[in-house]
Amino acid sequence: MAELLRPYRALLASRLRAQLAYRRSFAMDLVGAAGIGVLELAEVLVIFSSISVLGELDLAGALLLFSFAGIGFSTADMVVGHVDSLPRYLRTGTLDAFLLRPLPVLAQLITSDLQLRRLGRTAVAVVVLVVALSMNTIAWSPALVALAVLTPVFSAVIFAALFVCAAGVQFWLVEGGEFANAFTYGGNYAASYPTSIFTLPMRVLFTFVVPAAFTAYLPTLVLLGHSGPAWTPAVLGWFAPVAAAGIWTVALLGWRAGLRHYTGAGS
Repeated sequence: MAELLRPYRALLASRLRAQLAYRRSFAMDLVGAAGIGVLELAEVLVIFSSISVLGELDLAGALLLFSFAGIGFSTADMVVGHVDSLPRYLRTGTLDAFLLRPLPVLAQLITSDLQLRRLGRTAVAVVVLVVALSMNTIAWSPALVALAVLTPVFSAVIFAALFVCAAGVQFWLVEGGEFANAFTYGGNYAASYPTSIFTLPMRVLFTFVVPAAFTAYLPTLVLLGHSGPAWTPAVLGWFAPVAAAGIWTVALLGWRAGLRHYTGAGS
């Protein structure tokens, strides 16, 4: 196993050294990423300056929801988000070099970068999570503690699968980055707010097609003891691992089909 992982460790180590070589630039990137998280938080606070409840959540519940979605998305974006550069690899023929190496193409693509600057955004979400947990009254049990701990993990896993799904689509669209972003960054935006505020078709879309609701909203309902709206009951919050397994199955099948469809850049 160690021998199999050695090439990936070497790739990641070289990327980490490159990012940390210029400490001041890296620090500025961290601050910039944190600034994005603060702006997203400010948007939630501005909304609740005019209302007291959004969906079935008050400000404390909305902050808990925001933090779960923020940790999950920023972590996935840090580890896997750079796969959205696939269209450039397709246009320039760089992907052909990946195909020549005796390693899985997707694994090479994922380990080709690790965007540590995203940690700034993650840090903001973690701070919000600590504050939100102290603001909410939760009847803690071992099951709820496990749910609170694992929700950010499965949130990241689901968002990572969405990035891979979006990358797989590029084999057919090539210039379909904006279309793919509607499901990755759009999924993050949808996950940051109660799914119950959407119309029923959109609620079904972001629960059973793009499983954004499983990343934060449904587990939040379970933790706070809410029942949830029609079609998205709170009990589904326990099924985030199932949603993660399902979307990763779709992602890997789509990636495999796309890679088989790819005929090279003619270089």
